[in-house]
Amino acid sequence: MKAEIRVVRKDVHVLDCSGKITLGPGTEMLRNRVNDVLQKGARKILLNLSGVTYIDSAGVGELVRSYVSATNAGARIKLLGLTGKLRDVLVITHIIVIFEVFDDETAALLSFD
Repeated sequence: MKAEIRVVRKDVHVLDCSGKITLGPGTEMLRNRVNDVLQKGARKILLNLSGVTYIDSAGVGELVRSYVSATNAGARIKLLGLTGKLRDVLVITHIIVIFEVFDDETAALLSFD
């Protein structure tokens, strides 16, 4: 998995994720990237998952852990660009209800205001 960080509108950190979010390197990368932006003081985080091709149960768990870490730090984390399979996994596991989910980046960015 890869996760590139970009700052949009001065205060929204977008993590552009691609590849597989699976136990091991995938979950570690996501955890490290989210922790990095939280430690830098980010309070608005958007996970762009449009490039994610696969997620396993550990990956789903890491999304939840990221949400909890962000919330505990006083930050908000939202999801963008869920592919059909990824959306299905989050719906089946009922994890989707804890996140605000967007298909459009502009709408997602505006939702932080």
